[in-house]
Amino acid sequence: MIDLYIDADALPNILKPILLRAIDKQKIKTFVVSNKKVSIGSSDYIEYIVVKAGADEADNHIVELLKENDLVITADIPLADRVINKNAHAIDHRGELYTTDNIKNYLAMRDLMQSIRDSGEVTKGPKPFGQKDLQNFANQFNKFLQMNYRISS
Repeated sequence: MIDLYIDADALPNILKPILLRAIDKQKIKTFVVSNKKVSIGSSDYIEYIVVKAGADEADNHIVELLKENDLVITADIPLADRVINKNAHAIDHRGELYTTDNIKNYLAMRDLMQSIRDSGEVTKGPKPFGQKDLQNFANQFNKFLQMNYRISS
């Protein structure tokens, strides 16, 4: 059985009902990790973990608990890289499944954009989270569960 870890500090509220339904339906042991209290809802399968404040405290805690084949929901590309290096899986809030084949490209693009911002250039940032992102996430999350998790009836 896989466990689900949710990097909750930047989790869009619109994803919470999708996650909660799947967690309860599939009885997925879930850890919601954040620097402050964040709730996705009440479930016997969810454990909320609030870590001390700090840039990578939640990430470090997730990586520490993570085991092979677990799933992490995160928009944090460096965390996704660490997850993949532990032979686990990561999906971002917009439905992108990070893999060994694509994570280095995402890291390189992230680093490039950070260099541009550090040089004083003003960048647009990510586009607003929309309905298409919600649908992409729901589809990818469902596909992952179908392929990697025992589906309850």
